[in-house]
Amino acid sequence: MKSSRRDFLKVAALGAGATLLGTTNLQADEKERTFVPSNRDYSKQKALLLSSSGYKDTGFLTHAVDWINDLIIKPNNLQNKKIVFIPYANLRAGYDKFEEKLKKALERLNLNIVSIHHAKDPVKEIENADCIFVGGGNTFKLVHDLYENKLVALISQKVANGTPYIGWSAGANVAGASMMTTNDMPIIEPESFNTFSIFPHQINPHFISGKPVGHNGESREERLEEFLIANQNSTVYALPEGSAFLIDGKKAKFISMQPAPVGSALIFKYKKDIEKMAPNTVFEY
Repeated sequence: MKSSRRDFLKVAALGAGATLLGTTNLQADEKERTFVPSNRDYSKQKALLLSSSGYKDTGFLTHAVDWINDLIIKPNNLQNKKIVFIPYANLRAGYDKFEEKLKKALERLNLNIVSIHHAKDPVKEIENADCIFVGGGNTFKLVHDLYENKLVALISQKVANGTPYIGWSAGANVAGASMMTTNDMPIIEPESFNTFSIFPHQINPHFISGKPVGHNGESREERLEEFLIANQNSTVYALPEGSAFLIDGKKAKFISMQPAPVGSALIFKYKKDIEKMAPNTVFEY
């Protein structure tokens, strides 16, 4: 069996890591690299998965402030607790500005938000978090950095144990079974496409149906059909702008800024008709 040069370099790097850092760190790296959520307990989960950070021209998270407060912050008594923000998906503005933007957007909630990019030890920062926020941007960059900092398995387990989670755009996509239904360009290669599996199906955020006038590429429906041909046992939940999933244990509630049918989510399965889910639908997964 042939091994690629990249795989050879990985093995060499792991061997060097064992020498320099010791067996414990090597085992932690291997656990993160091979992370696959299985036999997960969904009963304690609390999460808000937002399709987008904006809705029409309302501004950054404006449409979601009350959702964040009423559905996650208040019920979980998080007003004076430590909220760790993960800005890894944002490249253009930079982490400091992304953190400032988030704090300003949620200013009236008086939250204790600390961005993980300030931490010397990101693992300890997540271990001590009372709530986790994951922002949008490029999903490949986000997942790359999550694996690089050994946070994928840890965050998945923290949420399974009851730590509330709020993610938007890329942060919602990685809350699904994998990042494979992201809309983003693969600007960097992550260790794996496996993500948190807070919601055990695929999530496609920012869903827009059909093709813009003059566009000769594939529509979103066609792209998701391609995914399902290659991954026939998967289910994809496509969330339009201004919508979200509220996760409570093994139940999810679909909420949206718009009524049906415009505000409906779409459910894609292999060789099945596309289903529509109206706002305020509650279902078990």
